[in-house]
Amino acid sequence: MKYIKGADLSTLYEVERHGAKYFDNGVEKDPFEILSDYGFNAARLRLWNDPYSPDGKEYGAGTCDMPVLEKLAARVKKAGWEFLLDLHYSDFWTDPGKQIKPKAWEGLDDDGLCDAIYNFTKEVLLNLKEKDIFPTMIQIGNEVTNGLLWPNGLKPEYDNIARFISAGIKATREVDPSLPIMIHLDNGGNNELYRDWFDNYIKRGEDFDIIGLSYYPFWHGSLSDLSNNMNDIAVRYGRELIVAEVSMGFSMEDYAEYEKLSPEERKGFATRQELADKVPFPMTPEGQADFMSHLLQVIENVPENKGRGFYYWEPCWLPVPGVGWATEESLKYMNDKGPCGNEWANQALFDYEGNALPALKVIRDYKE
Repeated sequence: MKYIKGADLSTLYEVERHGAKYFDNGVEKDPFEILSDYGFNAARLRLWNDPYSPDGKEYGAGTCDMPVLEKLAARVKKAGWEFLLDLHYSDFWTDPGKQIKPKAWEGLDDDGLCDAIYNFTKEVLLNLKEKDIFPTMIQIGNEVTNGLLWPNGLKPEYDNIARFISAGIKATREVDPSLPIMIHLDNGGNNELYRDWFDNYIKRGEDFDIIGLSYYPFWHGSLSDLSNNMNDIAVRYGRELIVAEVSMGFSMEDYAEYEKLSPEERKGFATRQELADKVPFPMTPEGQADFMSHLLQVIENVPENKGRGFYYWEPCWLPVPGVGWATEESLKYMNDKGPCGNEWANQALFDYEGNALPALKVIRDYKE
C-alpha cells in the first residue's frame, strides 16, 4: 500500500454549489488541483443510505447519497487518487454517540439486518464498478466503537456487531476479494478501548486488513496516547494502521459573518475554548502546521512500517451560507435538538476566505 496523504471531501460538492472558492497564493484553482500540488493522493467519501426526509427534503452536511458519491468519485479518479469508500449504514451521521438504522431497515430483525447490509454493500460496489469509479479501499461502518445499527448492534452485543460487519465484508469479498477492508473506531488515544474491541471482534468476525483510527487532539487524548495505542495494536493485531480522521484548528476567530445565521441558528465551534485550551498547540495557522508535523512523526514511528498514512477530515468545509452539519429534517431523524450551522470551518486546511494554509506545506514536504 502506498503512503496515504488523504482528505475526506464528502461535503465538497455541496460546499461548492453554495459558492465556496479555493485559492493558493492568491490564484483560484480547483481544490483537487491545490491538494494534489500539496502531495495529497487519496480521498475518503462517505455514503448515507437515504439522506432525505420522507417528503424529500435534504438532510444536509453534503447530502451524501449515491449521485453525490458518483460525482465526487469521478473527480477523485480524474485526479489519479486512491478512493476510500466510507459506508455508514445509516441515513445520516454515525459515530460513537449515534448509530441510527436507515429508515428502510426499521423493524428488521438481526437476520434481516445482516441481509440488508450484505445486499446494500454489494449493490453499491457493483454500481461503482459498472461506472468505472470503484474504490481502492472500503470501510465497513463508521466509528463503530459502540457498535452499529442500534439497538441490535449496540455494544456490548459483540455477536451482532461481528455479524453485521461480517455481512459487509462478505459482500465486499464477493465483488472483489482483493479490495482492502478497514474497520474504523474513534478515540485513537484509548488503547484499552481498542484492545477490548478488536479482541472481541477478531474471535467472532470475518477477517479484515486495516485498522482505522479517529484522532482529534481536543477529544482523544495526547499525541503520546495516540502513539502508544498505535504502536501496541500494530504489533498485537498485525494490521496496517491509518488515521482515518484527523484535524486541528487554525483559528478561534468566529465565522458568524460568513454563515449569515442568527446566534440561535448556529451550533458554533466543535472546538469550544475549554477544549482548545487543553491542546498543546495553539489554534493558529502555525499551530495547525506544527500539529501536523508531530502527527506525521507519530505515524512514521509505528513499528514494522504499519503506519500507512492519514485522511484529514473535511479540509475544504468553508463557512459558506447553507451548508451546516444538519438541517431541520435531519435533526428530526436523529431526534437532536440542534441547532444547525457549521461546526468545522476553523478546522479546515483553508481559511474562511478559501486560502490555502501553511499546514499544507508540511504535508507536501513529508515523504516527498
